[in-house]
Parts: sequence; structure tokens; C-alpha cells
Amino acid sequence: MELLNGIHWEGLIIGISTFLIIGLFHPVVVKAEYYWGTRCWWIFLILGIIGIAGSLLISDILISSLLGVFSFSSFWTIKEVFEQRERVLKGWFPMNPKRKHEYE
Repeated sequence: MELLNGIHWEGLIIGISTFLIIGLFHPVVVKAEYYWGTRCWWIFLILGIIGIAGSLLISDILISSLLGVFSFSSFWTIKEVFEQRERVLKGWFPMNPKRKHEYE
């Protein structure tokens, strides 16, 4: 048991959490583009800015790191929402029939 007391879990927690945050954003991109199209990009911009601000203001390295991962995943999602539109146009993902006029 003495061995476990000397182990630093923060790196592992950051790694697993990063994996989960990035994994969470994949279905968010698909759903956001389906329901709102590319006009939702600004939501991810605001989330990213809030995440950066939190990352800079919070002194706890674990929380600060996770906010940094969250913020840059939000910024990356902006690009992905526009690419998702292209994937929909190629037929790789379903098109929202209520927004069909936006794809023409």
C-alpha cells in the first residue's frame, strides 16, 4: 500500500479526461450541425473563451489543464461543424429535412 501513496494520479486523470472530452465533442458536432447548421459556431467560440479564462484564473493544475483541453476542443469544434456540413452534403451523415433548403 505504501507504493500507491507515492503515485501521482494527475497525469493519468488528465489523459483519461482529455480522451473523454474529445470523444464527447464528436457526437456534439454531429448533433449541432444537424439541428442548427453552421450558424452555431459562435457558441463554441464563447465556450472556448470561457474555458481559456477559467484555465488562466484557476490555480489547481488538474482543473486548469482540463479547462484548457475543453477550450481548445471547443475551438476545434468550430472547424468540425463546417466540415460536418460537407460530410452531410456528401451523404455520409443524415440531412435535417427541416433545413434542406440550407444545403441547396
